[in-house]
Amino acid sequence: MKRSIETLSVIVLGSILFHTDVSLAQVAEPFAYPSQGQSQEQQQQDHYACYSWAKQQTGVDPSQPDQISPATAAQSSQQGQLLRASATGALLGTVGGAIAGNTGEGAAIGAGVGALAGLFREREEQQQAEQAQVEATQGENQRLQTYYQAWTACMEGRGYSVQ
Repeated sequence: MKRSIETLSVIVLGSILFHTDVSLAQVAEPFAYPSQGQSQEQQQQDHYACYSWAKQQTGVDPSQPDQISPATAAQSSQQGQLLRASATGALLGTVGGAIAGNTGEGAAIGAGVGALAGLFREREEQQQAEQAQVEATQGENQRLQTYYQAWTACMEGRGYSVQ
């Protein structure tokens, strides 16, 4: 029985230490080449004028990206939830162990089972937060792409080659 408690403890600890990060692609800003020999000063003026025009046309300001991070907010409460689940499991295990005549072993098993239940609940919440972040990022990327299409049209209209 002691071996099963050690195995359960290793599984719980390994699960606690395992976290997944979501990597999300961002829309790349296009480059504009002055194909008609525009000066550096003219390029800056055109860039700003097209920035202002594209922002007005699309309602998107790439210098003010949305600050949405549901996964970060969810991660802050995960540790507390896991500890509560372990404590609840330990309490229930102590009661069960007292009935069976071994309070300590019951508490250890209960803590492990409670922690595993907490990990499953935590993982589900983390997946929901990651999905919300993916959707938010996709929406932001789509808005940026719309802005850059407008900016590109403006810059090309002023004689730049844009890619």
